[in-house]
Amino acid sequence: MERRQRGVSAGLLLLLYQISQVGLQNIPAVTLGVLVLNIFLFLNPLRPLSEVCLSVNEAVHRKNWQRLLLAPFHHADDWHLYYNMISMLWKGIMLERKLKSIWFAYIIAVFSVLIGVVYVVLELLLVVILDDPSYEKNCGVGFSGVLFALKVLNNHYNPGRVSSVFGLPISSKYACWVELVAIHLISPG
Repeated sequence: MERRQRGVSAGLLLLLYQISQVGLQNIPAVTLGVLVLNIFLFLNPLRPLSEVCLSVNEAVHRKNWQRLLLAPFHHADDWHLYYNMISMLWKGIMLERKLKSIWFAYIIAVFSVLIGVVYVVLELLLVVILDDPSYEKNCGVGFSGVLFALKVLNNHYNPGRVSSVFGLPISSKYACWVELVAIHLISPG
C-alpha cells in the first residue's frame, strides 16, 4: 500500500464544502456519524495503511481479523475519501430517512464487516481458480464495498429510477454495476 498524504488537502476541503452545502442539520445522525468517523480516521489514522488494509495473507494466513473492522474506515488518499463520502452522504440521506437510524446503523455495521469477508473469499477463489498466489497479497482499504451494497439496497427501495452514468441515462437497477466497472477502469485497485 502506498502511503497517503496526511492533513488538509483539496479532496478533504471539497468534501467539507459539499457537507456545508447540504447543511449539518439536513444530514441524519448515523450518516453524519459515518462521515465524521471516516474524516477523523483520515486525519488521524489508527495505523499506517499497510497495517489496516485487508488481504487474504493478513486476514486468513496471519489471522489478523481486526483488519475486517479497520479497512473500511481508512482511505488511500483525499480523493478516495472524497468520492466515498460524497456517495455516503447521498445514499445515507436517502436510506437513513427511509429505514430510520437504528436499522441503518445496523446495516452499516453488518455491511462493513461482510464486505471484507466477501472480499477475502473472492480473493481466495481467484488464488485457487487462477492458481495465482499473488491475489493473496492484494490489500484494500476504503468504504467502496459498503457503498456498493448501499446502492443495491437503495435501488431495491427506489425501483424504476434512472441514473446518469457519465451522462448516459441508465436504469438504476443496472447503474451500480456500470459504475463498478467504470470505477475499476478509472481507478484500478
